[in-house]
Amino acid sequence: MTDENTHFGFQSVPLGEKQGKVNEVFRSVASRYDLMNDLMSAGLHRLWKEALVSTLRPPRDRPFRHLDVAGGTGDVAFRILDESGPQTRMTVLDINGEMLKVGAERAGHRYEGRIDFVEANAEELPLKSKTYDAYTIAFGIRNVPRIDAALREAHRVLKPGGRFLCLEFSKVDVPVLDKIYDAYSFNVIPKIGGMVTGDAESYQYLVESIRRFPPPAAFARMIEEAGFKRVTHRTLTAGVVAIHSGWKI
Repeated sequence: MTDENTHFGFQSVPLGEKQGKVNEVFRSVASRYDLMNDLMSAGLHRLWKEALVSTLRPPRDRPFRHLDVAGGTGDVAFRILDESGPQTRMTVLDINGEMLKVGAERAGHRYEGRIDFVEANAEELPLKSKTYDAYTIAFGIRNVPRIDAALREAHRVLKPGGRFLCLEFSKVDVPVLDKIYDAYSFNVIPKIGGMVTGDAESYQYLVESIRRFPPPAAFARMIEEAGFKRVTHRTLTAGVVAIHSGWKI
């Protein structure tokens, strides 16, 4: 793979083409995205997201500005708002307008004055430096063509003392279970996607993209290289997912 190429699932594609291909995947599945998450994970994604919010521990008694990236449907953002105080202000940012429409419709008037939806690229955030107290990205970083650029942008927009948290698929670390997980991922998930959304190919990509994502220790090094300190990670559900943490100090 050259500097001009990157991976799109198991394919090698020109770097400049990946974002468009990823956008098409999520445009195709936006309206059924959360339903598919329930079906694919047997509801476990809800527990993983709750673990992410518990790790964040948003305050209830002071102003708090939060940025949730690749969070178009609002699933993580709503959880944070529900767990935080009335002075929390949320920005949901996603490169895909269809996903943001789903999130805005779901939000309705429930969080009026506390939430904004922004269509933008994680690699080039149209946001001021040192603005946010925390940044989350759940199941989105592996779809970014230039992960290092997105991590640098996360560091830039956080205030000193701000926290970066990433929930992402990882590597199953239990013998035998890893084989079962692979068989389920490649043989079952695309079929479910085809039945529910009419688009098995997009879910084939999503499964492949999980396998191409760096293992936890390697991704932790990338977070450190972006400038974060006290970088840690912990795996959940036998390593199916990991929560990565870093601080801007």
